[in-house]
Amino acid sequence: MNRVPLAERMRPQTLDEVIGQDAIIGDGKILTEIVKKAEPVNLIFWGPPGTGKTTLARILAREFKADFVELSAVTAHKKDVEEVVERARTNWNLKIRTVLFVDEIHRFNKAQQDAFLPHVESGLIILIGATTENPSFEVISPLLSRSRVVIVSGLKKSDVVRVLERAIAAEKAEQRVTKEAINYLADLSGGDARSALGDLELSLSLAKLVDENVVETAVGKKMPLYDKSGDYHYDNTSAFIKSMRGSDVDATLYYLARMVESGEDPKFIARRMVIFASEDIGLAGNGALNLAVSCFQAIERVGMPEGEIILSHVATVLAKAKKNRDTYDAWTKAKEVARRSMGCPVPTWLRNAPTKLMKDLGFGQGQQWTAGFHLDKSYLPDDVKHEKIFRSPNQKPHNHNEK
Repeated sequence: MNRVPLAERMRPQTLDEVIGQDAIIGDGKILTEIVKKAEPVNLIFWGPPGTGKTTLARILAREFKADFVELSAVTAHKKDVEEVVERARTNWNLKIRTVLFVDEIHRFNKAQQDAFLPHVESGLIILIGATTENPSFEVISPLLSRSRVVIVSGLKKSDVVRVLERAIAAEKAEQRVTKEAINYLADLSGGDARSALGDLELSLSLAKLVDENVVETAVGKKMPLYDKSGDYHYDNTSAFIKSMRGSDVDATLYYLARMVESGEDPKFIARRMVIFASEDIGLAGNGALNLAVSCFQAIERVGMPEGEIILSHVATVLAKAKKNRDTYDAWTKAKEVARRSMGCPVPTWLRNAPTKLMKDLGFGQGQQWTAGFHLDKSYLPDDVKHEKIFRSPNQKPHNHNEK
């Protein structure tokens, strides 16, 4: 019996064998060009789990004929880092490059990341980090500025199917796994090839013929890949908002369902819709804000799972509604004008005049306590009276240099 996991046995050995990374591998693409030039650079691989970040690091080290050292930021200590540096110095004297791969580099604190800097800067160590979190927030700026960030894309279902079919052929198990089972495994993987291969291996160990029922027995119910405080949370929220903005009802409901199925706080979703109603629909449908607020209140009162229907109802209305950003744009313009003119005095005739002296000085001059009263002159301070803050739909866009 082979004790090496199937996912490890199927790990690609060259860039040509890697599936699903056409944006970074191929003629003119970054990783292929780095290998062609044979000039290693420090890299940060950013992408979801099971997309091949570790595999890519190993392939590059092999192409560079370098000593490959692998650390996990979860378990590594200061002593481990010191040992890597000593090993790199020995390699340097032997004219051998050292590639240090740090898995989950975002879990290293600032001090730990700082420890790599001088050795990365001197070229003693070629650093390849892997992270599932946005490196802009999780990797220190000096280290980031000395590295190239490479996005490793999540695998599409068709990519995972190819990975599974390759593994089944390698195991000579073509007659043992149905097409429906392969598709089901790919669906359950969430774009994680390592997870799909692990599930396939377990399924093959349970039955001579693997169908959907066997897969379900082996895998059970998988929770969706979703981190309420990480990139997946923000990416799904962004997709939900942009789908409503683009009036795509199908996509709006799809991303809403992903959030709900992943256990997202329904009040968070409702709050986002309240904001959307003013920011993106605004004057095109003044009732949208009331509807969104009613949705939030209903979620508080009804709860889940019935609240899903309310979220779906209101999200559909907001997606189908006409869009208008005049009030949002006007507020943005108002803040910009206010920030650069905070010292401008309020026009005298607009000021309060509680005393006779102030009235004699022109404070409140011409004002009448009458509904709808308006003087035919600018109510803005003199220095900004030519600014046009609110634009109706038939007016040209703001020109911030306009006078």
